[in-house]
Amino acid sequence: MKRNLLIVGLLILADQVLKIWIKLNLSLGQEIKIADWFILHFTENPGMAFGIEWGGNYGKYLLTIFRIVAVIWIFTWLVKLTRQKSHPTAQISISLVLAGALGNLIDSLFYGVIFSDSYNQVANLLPKEGGYAAFMLGHVVDMFYFPLFTIHLPDWIPFWGGESFIFFQPVFNIADASITAGVILMILFQKHLFQKEAHLSDKKETIAT
Repeated sequence: MKRNLLIVGLLILADQVLKIWIKLNLSLGQEIKIADWFILHFTENPGMAFGIEWGGNYGKYLLTIFRIVAVIWIFTWLVKLTRQKSHPTAQISISLVLAGALGNLIDSLFYGVIFSDSYNQVANLLPKEGGYAAFMLGHVVDMFYFPLFTIHLPDWIPFWGGESFIFFQPVFNIADASITAGVILMILFQKHLFQKEAHLSDKKETIAT
């Protein structure tokens, strides 16, 4: 369990340090070009993935509550896998997902309270006039942008012919990357996630017969 918690702790630390640095040094929309294909572009996600919003503040409260429940459930699953001494890959995959979920949850819970807004200005930490949103209504900070290449579609393609698309357009953060890596590992090594349950089920069936 120490290894799993270390993974979670280090990823959350890296995620939060970078997000706080971005908030305190850039305004919304500002960017730092590291390479043609690697840009730190400051944006904030007020809702779900890809900036989807629904239900106003009530929707945001529900989303944050859902994230809290999800984090508790994922942590419980990790504890279960650890006690069952499941394959390390299974434990690491869940640790990555947990770290990512917690990283973004911290933004939702506290960033609105501890930061001023970043519109046309660099945010202040713990502003005297208060933060830009209430508890649980904070926005998730994103910054990684990888415009690897541009695709120009031929004119003969229906609807989108002649248009250009940049790959890869979504802007994300360390927490998002952690969740994605964890889910990929879960898919690739799913047998390790459920092998203990399958073993116990087979054992019960053998006893019953």
